[in-house]
Amino acid sequence: MTDGPRLPGVEVTDDDERIVCHVDADCFYAACERLREPQLRGEPVVVGMGYEPGETVGAVATASYEAREFGVESAQAISSALERLPRRAPDGSSEPPRDREQTGFYRPVDLDYYESVAEDVRTILHDCADVVREVSIDEAYLDVTDRTAWEVADGFARHIKDRIRRDVGVVVSVGVAPTMSAAKIASDFEKPDGLTVVRPGEVREFLAPLEVDLLHGVGPVTARELREMGLETAGDVAATDPEPLVDRFGERGRELYDRARGDDDRRVEPKGEPKSFSRESAFAEPITASAPKYEQIEALATAVANRAQREGALYRTIGVKAVTPPYDVNTRERSLPGPVDDPDLVERIARDLFTEFETDPVRKLGVRVANLEFAATDQASLDSWGHREVDHRTDGTPSDGETTHSHHTDGQSSLTDFS
Repeated sequence: MTDGPRLPGVEVTDDDERIVCHVDADCFYAACERLREPQLRGEPVVVGMGYEPGETVGAVATASYEAREFGVESAQAISSALERLPRRAPDGSSEPPRDREQTGFYRPVDLDYYESVAEDVRTILHDCADVVREVSIDEAYLDVTDRTAWEVADGFARHIKDRIRRDVGVVVSVGVAPTMSAAKIASDFEKPDGLTVVRPGEVREFLAPLEVDLLHGVGPVTARELREMGLETAGDVAATDPEPLVDRFGERGRELYDRARGDDDRRVEPKGEPKSFSRESAFAEPITASAPKYEQIEALATAVANRAQREGALYRTIGVKAVTPPYDVNTRERSLPGPVDDPDLVERIARDLFTEFETDPVRKLGVRVANLEFAATDQASLDSWGHREVDHRTDGTPSDGETTHSHHTDGQSSLTDFS
């Protein structure tokens, strides 16, 4: 299995030959909390706001599958969640004891930390596909047509799943299909930890028995209206006259009809230009020796600079990430006086920024270039700007040689860190 492109000269023109993956993290917020607190694995975990002392209004953001068995669901009021699954008292607490098997763990939403983990996942997705459309913090579409073939698409999708599980520590479900809408449905088909492949020519048969609720883009209100029209399954929608659907839903009715039949000509397209490029790598165990860490920093810096060149991007900021045990995320970055394309500079600054951690135990390293510009320019290296490197304080004000620092304990990371 390879992450590289197909051999030159191999072109795919038939839409049916497109291979689209939809990657969806399973209970992502809860998975991140378990990454930070391994003792939560296998336990009911609810992530949300409103259950802390003094707070009475809030909602569930994510409930693990174990918590869902108690009737806790996303968007549910925290008060209802606590009725179904009381909060487990910490060891040594004076609270009245409860049956531990009937209680769960509650954690507040920590978007900064979740974004840091999501960036690790995105790095892998961009390694595995030439075109990635990031839909949200926990899901994305990949066009892998030029990376694999239908005969081995299931193996390629498993390769993506295994890399994310091994390198990041979270579990994703993957759907593979010739269209975006079918791939989205397929990724939900066998959750959690699912992998469903719908090959060309099988899409309509795959969709036909599904309840209308499962059609891409159909919510509870639309599902109820479809049932009022006597349409219970995707097969019913595909077999009906489309005109009543158009009369009821407008142009969206035609879209529902097409999607139920497996027709979806949308292409996977990125959502705007990226704001940064980054590469990260984890060690099997935290290491203290400086030499292997610097070797990894150099390799990551080369990979990031090469990607920026391939994408035609210049950058104004260079940064590093060092994750120390248990899962403390530390970032350092330095801004330049103007946009550059200078691989040697990326390596030099990355090494310089990392010196602070050269004797610390480190479990993961990262290098990033940010503040990208894609406009054509001849400004290729820092030499063209002179030799002054402009650093900034964390509030953005200039300083004399000060590098931006961001040290987050308890695994917390700023939204701007490697995002």
